[in-house]
Amino acid sequence: MPGSGTVFVVDDDQSVREALSSLLRSVGLRVKTFPSAQEFIGHEPVETPACLVLDVRLPGVSGLDLQGELTRAGKDIPIIFMTAHGDIRMSVRAMKAGAMEFLSKPFRDQDLLDAIKKALVRSEDARVARARTADLRARYETLTSRQREVMAHVVAGRLNKQTASALRITEITVKVHRRHIMDKMLAKSVADLVRMAEKLG
Repeated sequence: MPGSGTVFVVDDDQSVREALSSLLRSVGLRVKTFPSAQEFIGHEPVETPACLVLDVRLPGVSGLDLQGELTRAGKDIPIIFMTAHGDIRMSVRAMKAGAMEFLSKPFRDQDLLDAIKKALVRSEDARVARARTADLRARYETLTSRQREVMAHVVAGRLNKQTASALRITEITVKVHRRHIMDKMLAKSVADLVRMAEKLG
């Protein structure tokens, strides 16, 4: 996993933070450690793939509370929970809320590294998807209001004649708008355009 991402570690036990930092750096990962959820919340987000290795029981804001806070803030970072006092109810709650893994201390180094590898892959996939959606939205913003109206009819499967009637314009005008829409959206087909519209929501 050399150079493949940043791992944030939040644990109030300094010896745990140091041990995990040493392990993760030994396989080429960037590591940032925090003694509390509050300190992690104040950090600057990174653009590279990232994941969070999080202790469940923390002073102040707990690991599960931090998970909820990140979800509400729209911060999509994969979380690997670790605990010395976990129970089934706690792990189910964490997994239902989207956690990648729930490891009971002491755990094998390889189990943690495997979980981190999966988390970083998920983070990168999500980052790529966000970039593609942002690019798609930027292209959609170049459409005129009339072109957006025509596009809505096109992706709904309406014929040029139906679109022209609904918008009170000529079929030729609809065809011109369709051509411009396809060009601006870089759509190769109507099916392609439909998929784009679905991603835009």
